[in-house]
Amino acid sequence: MKTYFFDMDGTFVDLYGVDNWLDDLINEKTRPYDEAKPLVNLARLAKAMNKARRNGNKVCIVSWLSKNGTEEYNARVTTAKRNYLKKHLPSVTFDEIIIVPYGTPKQNYCTNRTDVLFDDEKPNRDNWTGEAYEPSKIFEVLR
Repeated sequence: MKTYFFDMDGTFVDLYGVDNWLDDLINEKTRPYDEAKPLVNLARLAKAMNKARRNGNKVCIVSWLSKNGTEEYNARVTTAKRNYLKKHLPSVTFDEIIIVPYGTPKQNYCTNRTDVLFDDEKPNRDNWTGEAYEPSKIFEVLR
């Protein structure tokens, strides 16, 4: 059994493609999280995630909050990210949704050398103690 961990922003959610995303985050607006388009075909992603679960694996989210967010803003971002998952991947039952402060070492959530991380941030992949892949490898690895 493997546990697959998926980052969201920049991995399968195009947060950075939303106009003025950085200004909005600095001004503690959740609009970019609400309006971000997918970076992959989400129906295909849901199918791959559900197949992984049917095969006895776990599927989890591990995603950072906005840099320097206040406690109140972080709560709103957490809600926005959870709502994104409910709206865009409604058929997927995640084993765990981990949304943590910006910069939290994601390798803290790797408990087995077979745990897999998909993340657009190279340092997160480099520090992961299991298997780690850039987002372009999602469908290849989940096959």
